[in-house]
Amino acid sequence: MSSPLRISLAKANAVTAAQLADLGRRTFQDAFSAANSAADMEAYLGKTFGPDIQLAELQDRENTFLLAHMQSELVGYAKLRDNSALGLPEGQDPAGRLEIERLYVRDDWQGTGLGAALMRGILALAEQLHCSAVVLGVWEKNERARAFYQRFGFREIGQHNFQLGQDVQIDLILRKGMAGR
Repeated sequence: MSSPLRISLAKANAVTAAQLADLGRRTFQDAFSAANSAADMEAYLGKTFGPDIQLAELQDRENTFLLAHMQSELVGYAKLRDNSALGLPEGQDPAGRLEIERLYVRDDWQGTGLGAALMRGILALAEQLHCSAVVLGVWEKNERARAFYQRFGFREIGQHNFQLGQDVQIDLILRKGMAGR
């Protein structure tokens, strides 16, 4: 029997962009609004999530989106960026590095294995693309996400600033080397 969960590559169209804008805004608010000011949250959400913004991201050839649908409902997604320089010294070639820019699952799907299914999809894609590493930034105060990434073999390699409205926060940079590379 097949699972009702379907993970697929996103199509660059207005419908998908609107769905991503809504889910991105919702999941980011759910994850971070309790620890940040309303003004900082609104400033970040306004410049990051909107149908036009997501459509431009979908059309950018360096981005790949994996969508998690439970039956026909979008319940999670990952935004990936090819050839990421995140965590590399300036001037070093970023070829072959895949960055997880976003990995979000709706609150009502937290703890169901959906995030792990998305991560397995990301790592499978990284293998198909012959990536040398997968990298990401995670808020230093997001213990749950840090533990999740650690379970998948990601290790801290540095940190960088993340601007949330007027608040400058610290993201830890994590890396997972891919087998044989």
